[in-house]
Amino acid sequence: MTTISNSTSARTDLSTVLHQVVTAPVRVQTYKNLLYLLLAFPLGIAYFTWLVTGGAVGVGLLITLVGLPILLVTLSGAALAAGIEAQLAKSLVDVDASVPSFLREFELKDGLVLPGDGFVDTIKQLVTAPSTWTSVVLLVSKFVSGIISFVAVVTSAATATALLAAPFIYDDSAISLGVTGPASASGYTIGSWTVSTLPEAIAVAGVGVLFVVVALNLLNGLARLQATCTAALLGVGHGI
Repeated sequence: MTTISNSTSARTDLSTVLHQVVTAPVRVQTYKNLLYLLLAFPLGIAYFTWLVTGGAVGVGLLITLVGLPILLVTLSGAALAAGIEAQLAKSLVDVDASVPSFLREFELKDGLVLPGDGFVDTIKQLVTAPSTWTSVVLLVSKFVSGIISFVAVVTSAATATALLAAPFIYDDSAISLGVTGPASASGYTIGSWTVSTLPEAIAVAGVGVLFVVVALNLLNGLARLQATCTAALLGVGHGI
């Protein structure tokens, strides 16, 4: 009885996975994941610029009274940016990521708004919270992952478009297109093969459909991986 139940459960799980794979092009979550990946590129550049500029200026001015406040503002901005990343991971990829502890415990009536002990306690909390420093790691890694995401999405979109458009452009002498290699003088080529008939072009478009399904699933996985890494980094010291 148990064996039959396990077998039925395995078939159900496999059916669910196959359904998720095949329906990737028509699921809303797929396009939320793509938005998440595309946002990673400009945000990664902005985060990296903030950290490098603030860090360089702050360290350079440490011998003055201005350097330390600049570094603290840079750290505060990193925590805030990490909080934005946590919200993006949850709202776009449906991965629950906690905001840095500095933001979780911060209240407008406390911290930097008040002088004396309130200010000192806020600075101490910012500097000693592990999630503050993992936020910095997250923002630096976002610069790299943003470039990877942008290249992956744009390359996939360009390849899919070229394949799916084959039946409409294969015989246009004004178009010179090479999908997996340099284009010939004229025509539609895939490597050394020149697509010269409509059946061939339809076959290429069929490959394009398969490519779209595979590429979207891989991009979904990439978005999930990045969001999961965000949650893992921001979860450090969650109980502190």
